[in-house]
Amino acid sequence: MSLSGPSNTVKDDSARGFGVRSATDLPTLEVRSLGLVPYGIALEMQRELVAARQAGEIPDRLLLLEHPAVITVGVRGPGRRNHVLASPAELRDRGIEILDVRRGGDVTYHGPGQLVGYPVIDLKPHRCDVHRYVQDLEEVLIQTVASFGVLAGRVAGLTGVWVGNDKLAAIGVRLSRWVTSHGFALNVTTNLDHFRFILPCGLEGRGVTSLGRLIGEVPPRPELEAVVADAFAQVFGRRISEGSAEPHAASSRE
Repeated sequence: MSLSGPSNTVKDDSARGFGVRSATDLPTLEVRSLGLVPYGIALEMQRELVAARQAGEIPDRLLLLEHPAVITVGVRGPGRRNHVLASPAELRDRGIEILDVRRGGDVTYHGPGQLVGYPVIDLKPHRCDVHRYVQDLEEVLIQTVASFGVLAGRVAGLTGVWVGNDKLAAIGVRLSRWVTSHGFALNVTTNLDHFRFILPCGLEGRGVTSLGRLIGEVPPRPELEAVVADAFAQVFGRRISEGSAEPHAASSRE
């Protein structure tokens, strides 16, 4: 996949007052397109990358992928498994896994047709603010879907990206010594029927939607991933360096 980098100049506000910087002066961001990856493999991959990033062994990295059907429950979610509405037997029959994970947020569904992004980036020294980080991820996705004619936004007091009363993208993050993991899930051609098995993030009276439902024909995945990567680089003040898929992750597509 070809991932184009940002333009020659980028407005970088990571250190207030620095203004416009040349792209060549920006920190490097490696972008990896991994295809379909089981959730457990992606989780272990993130653990290894976080340790490597903390040790300064790798630059910032953005993983772009999708998962087989899985329901994840954040450890700090107020309702936790009470917000899983289907029985374990029903989920098993439908091939949907359920896992407890160490991230913020409550209950989330992942499945084929989502664009999942896991940034492993060091927020030090100028971006050590969890709320700002979440808002920046929201901004990446708002800019991304705007490129395809969708006007999305935030809902006060809630995380994620919304179109009206419906959630288009979910966000759940984890930080360790200001190095990030987990991230976002944008519904592209997701089977929205699977969301009836959960109360998404414990929210009642709200729905879910997808890019496909909103615009009909969706762009090819490489194009969508390139737009996400460019938006991420612009928002976070990074310069994209192309990377190839990890061999064990690529083999999971078979």
